[in-house]
Amino acid sequence: MLTKILSVSGKPGLYKLISTGKNLNIVESLLDGKRIPVYLSEKVIALSDVSVYTTEDDVPLREIFQKIQEKENGEKVVFGSKASNKDIFGYFGEVLPNYDTDKVYASDIKKIVSWYNILIENDIDFEKVETETEEETDETEAENNQK
Repeated sequence: MLTKILSVSGKPGLYKLISTGKNLNIVESLLDGKRIPVYLSEKVIALSDVSVYTTEDDVPLREIFQKIQEKENGEKVVFGSKASNKDIFGYFGEVLPNYDTDKVYASDIKKIVSWYNILIENDIDFEKVETETEEETDETEAENNQK
């Protein structure tokens, strides 16, 4: 499902891909449910394509969401409105101890936490959703091989 959850540059929140066309995609906001067109000229990123720098390999966003979910027992993350960068980095260090402190900024962590909260509000199960996507891909490949 994270392949169909999108971040659209210049627009707040996350969007679910509803349909694709020749020159545009129709997406639905996970915040308010409104559908809007997103044109090919706009920068769009699927959450499945996002990863975070670590001192070893990059870690996919899905794994980070799972770690946050474990830490928070499936609840939303609550930062105070005046949370300091030290607090934010400390929290993320508990979630992903080996993140690259030179390449990951407080704004990145805030965005990851914001996305996580939006996904939790919309009852998206990171484990289950990824499995369904893989099964759909396997079924499509099997159909193509039969032709």
